[in-house]
Amino acid sequence: MTPFRNPSVADIRELLRTSRTIAVVGISDNPSRPSYGVTASMRDFGYRIVPVNPGLTEWQGIPAHPTLEAAMQALGPDERIDIVNVFRRPAQVGVLVDECLRLGLRTLWLQQGVVNEPAAERAAAAGMSVVMDRCIYVDRASMRE
Repeated sequence: MTPFRNPSVADIRELLRTSRTIAVVGISDNPSRPSYGVTASMRDFGYRIVPVNPGLTEWQGIPAHPTLEAAMQALGPDERIDIVNVFRRPAQVGVLVDECLRLGLRTLWLQQGVVNEPAAERAAAAGMSVVMDRCIYVDRASMRE
């Protein structure tokens, strides 16, 4: 297997430019947590947020879902999840990759500090776009409209 490499900055910007819906796995309702602030900022940039956390019923008035599969079932037939943004421990990423692959999701974004090389390599080898150990907010904020 080829060692994992993030997409180029240009490819990351294109991904962020063309995506509309972000499922946030591990989102917190605690404003002091990075997942809260990053997600609020992404919402403010105009992305549709789909919260995924089995411990929440909602985030900022948006219904939360216990799993990615439940989130996808709640979406309309013409809606899709463009990016799965992950705020989970690195050891939990492998199971999440399995779920993404089973559901046919195309893009996995592992937030800064979430590093799991084998899981990222496996997802990429299966055809997913994978960004690892980068903050989605920092990348989006660096783009000029």
